[in-house]
Formats: sequence, C-alpha cells, structure tokens
Amino acid sequence: MNIKSFIFSFLKYQTAAIIATGVDFGLFFFLKYQIDVWYVAATFIGALFGAFTNFTICRYWAFAGASNKLVNQITKYIMVSAGSLILNTSLVYLLTELFKIPSDYSRIGTAIIVAVCYNFILQKYYVFKR
Repeated sequence: MNIKSFIFSFLKYQTAAIIATGVDFGLFFFLKYQIDVWYVAATFIGALFGAFTNFTICRYWAFAGASNKLVNQITKYIMVSAGSLILNTSLVYLLTELFKIPSDYSRIGTAIIVAVCYNFILQKYYVFKR
C-alpha cells in the first residue's frame, strides 16, 4: 500500500471515528448530566453505541470492499471493540480515580489515545483487511 492510499484510508476512518465519537460522547454526557448515571456506566454505554455506529460506517464506507465476510467482520469487530471498551472504561476510571483528572477530561484524552493507537490499526489490518 502506498502512502497516499494509507493517508486516504486513515482520513476516511477518522471521519467515521468522529461521527461515532459524537454518538459516544453525546450519550456519555447526556447520561452523566441529564440522567445522573455513574460516569463509568455512562462511558460503557456511550462506547457501546459508538462502536455500533463506527462498525456500520467503516463496513459500508471507510473500508468498503474489505475481503472479509460480514459474519467474520462482526466477530472480529466485537473482539476489537471489547478490547477498546475495556481500555476506554479502565483508563477513564484510572485517570479519574488515581490521578484525580476530571472524568470529562479523562474520557476525552482516553478516547483519542485508544482511537489512534488501538482502533485504527486493528480495524484496518484485522477487521476490515483487504
């Protein structure tokens, strides 16, 4: 794969990730501030809905034409998303409780780190590989 193709793929994924993050964070902040759900549970629920949004956009647009069948992609995506969910939830908890970083900031910082260092790489080369 050449660098131009990689960058285009990365930008398409980031667009999908931004939309999914909007769903994730919108739900997180709604649950936390409007319904008074515990921040860890709100993180989990937001991440779950964000993952569904991300899979749909990646499958049909960002990584369209990937060679894996739908069932294989769903299975691999669930495994990757489970890891992402555990990383996001655990890191938010650790940063908030151990380092006393406000949960809003730890949620945002964690999401960026996990998205770039974990989600993109595994989705591109494992879930939606060509």
